[in-house]
Amino acid sequence: MAATIHSTAIVDEGARLGDGTRVWHWVHVCGGARIGENCVLGQNVFVGNDVVIGNNVRIQNNVSVYDAVTLEDDVFCGPSMVFTNVYNPRSHVTRKDEYRRTVVRRGASIGANATVVCGHDIGEYAFVGAGAVVTKNVPAYGLVTGVPGRLAGWMCRCGVRLPSTLVCAACGRKYAESRDAQGDKVLTPESP
Repeated sequence: MAATIHSTAIVDEGARLGDGTRVWHWVHVCGGARIGENCVLGQNVFVGNDVVIGNNVRIQNNVSVYDAVTLEDDVFCGPSMVFTNVYNPRSHVTRKDEYRRTVVRRGASIGANATVVCGHDIGEYAFVGAGAVVTKNVPAYGLVTGVPGRLAGWMCRCGVRLPSTLVCAACGRKYAESRDAQGDKVLTPESP
C-alpha cells in the first residue's frame, strides 16, 4: 500500500516515503528526507532534507525533525517535542556546516514537550519523560526526566518502568545493571 498524503501536506520532489506511511494535515517533508514504512507524521510536522526515519515511527503533532537527525525503527516522538541541530545558534552567524548529529535508537520514546539538544544519542528502548531536556547521551533502556535530564531509572522494552529487581512486572523480562568503560550505568537484557 502506497503512502497516504493529506491534501494540505507538502512533500517535496525527491522525498522517499515507504509503503503504508501516513502524512497528515499541514506537514512539510523536504526532498532529501528518507522515511520508512508504516510511519505516521501528525499534523504540522516538518521533516528536513538530511533526515532518515526508520519503519513504524510515530511523530506526533507539532514536531520538527531538523537536518542531522536519524530516527531508527519503532521510535515515538511525543507532541511538540523539539530536536535541535546547532549547539550555539546566532541569527547573524551561519552555522549550517556545524550541525551536530542526533540519533534516536530503535524503540526509544520521547515524551511531549521534551527537548533533545543536538549531538547526543538516545539508546534503544530509552524513555525521555515529558518536558525533559536531554543534554547528554541516554543509555539503552534509560528513563530520563527533568531539566537538565538525569537518569531516573530504567524502562523495559515493553514500555513499563522497571522495579529495583530489574524484572518487568508486565512481561517478565529480566535485566542486569553494570557500568561501562566510562563508569556510567548501563542496562542489558538477560532474557528475551
